[in-house]
Amino acid sequence: MNGYTFLQRFIKNLLAALLLLMAMNAFGGGYYGMDGAKDVPLEWLEGSPFKSYFVPSLLLFTVVGGSCFVAAVLVFLMHPKAQRFSILAALILLGWIGVQVAYIGFASWLQPTVAIAAAVMLLLSFLLPKNVAAS
Repeated sequence: MNGYTFLQRFIKNLLAALLLLMAMNAFGGGYYGMDGAKDVPLEWLEGSPFKSYFVPSLLLFTVVGGSCFVAAVLVFLMHPKAQRFSILAALILLGWIGVQVAYIGFASWLQPTVAIAAAVMLLLSFLLPKNVAAS
């Protein structure tokens, strides 16, 4: 990270940390759902295309968690595509929460927390140092 200011390093590290935290959250939630989501009411799925939590949890694990994890690694490595992947991961996360709230409503403090984290990730993505943001 030679040549980067303190602020640039802070942005990079905060973005990578948030992406990794959201990846771990998605991996944990995805695993829990694929394992049956024992304490989550099946009624929440009424009106959705799903009869169990397995498929949405698989999507949470692979698409949401996977995109956040890949973006975190790219940001940490200061890869030229870090900005694109972190923007994509933040948008996927925002989309996930938006669809979730549309189907089940406000059910947990995690929903607004994750939405705020995704919005912060999106902002930080645009603030990455220029040579990292270049493709």
